[in-house]
Formats: sequence, C-alpha cells, structure tokens
Amino acid sequence: QVQLVESGGGLVQAGGSLRLSCAAAGRTFENYVLGWFRQAPGKDRELVAHISRNGRSTWYSDSVKGRFTISRDNAKNTVYLQMNSLKPEDTAVYYCQADGSFPFTGWVPRKYDYWGQGTQVTVSS
Repeated sequence: QVQLVESGGGLVQAGGSLRLSCAAAGRTFENYVLGWFRQAPGKDRELVAHISRNGRSTWYSDSVKGRFTISRDNAKNTVYLQMNSLKPEDTAVYYCQADGSFPFTGWVPRKYDYWGQGTQVTVSS
C-alpha cells in the first residue's frame, strides 16, 4: 500500500490558482496509475484527473477540463494538480490515490482502504 500525503490547498479567490502536491512513500511509484479526487460537503467523492504510469496519458472530468493539469515526477514520487481559473464550485477536500492494478480497469473509490488526509481547497466568490 502506498502512503500518500497531500499538500498545497488553501483559500483563494475565484479566478485564482493553486498547485496541489501528493507525495508517495513506498517503492515502485512508477508502477501506479495516479488520480486526484475531490469531495465537497454532502457529495460523493469524484475523480477529477488521472495520469498513466508513464505520464503520457491523462484524463479530466468535464468540470475541470481546460483548467486543471495533472502531472507526475516519478523520480520524486510525487503527483501534482495545477488548478487555474478556480471557481467556487471547485471548493472541496482534494485527495490523491494510487492504483497498482495491472491491467488497470478504472477507478472504484470504495475499493481503496487507504486515503490520505486530503487538502482543503476553498474558492471564494
């Protein structure tokens, strides 16, 4: 199980930017597909971005496409989420997750026993 520590959240005005980081402890970081999720109060946890093991393939939810960018640095065991043009509806706790399944068949949040503490992002209007 990869241990994950998210950081970089904060309070920002609408239109602003934040860069989230997620540091992973453990070996073979490059063997994991990585994703960023978020959970707003009273809502289910949702996937917002995904990056493949080698970083060449990414996916974004429609709600963040064109504004958020996911990237990874396998040498630093870290995945990033650059968030631009933030909106109040982006307010949530953001979590990263790692999946070492092969083949990777998709994200199923309920199957992960471990989640980091998350990092709070609050966007004011």
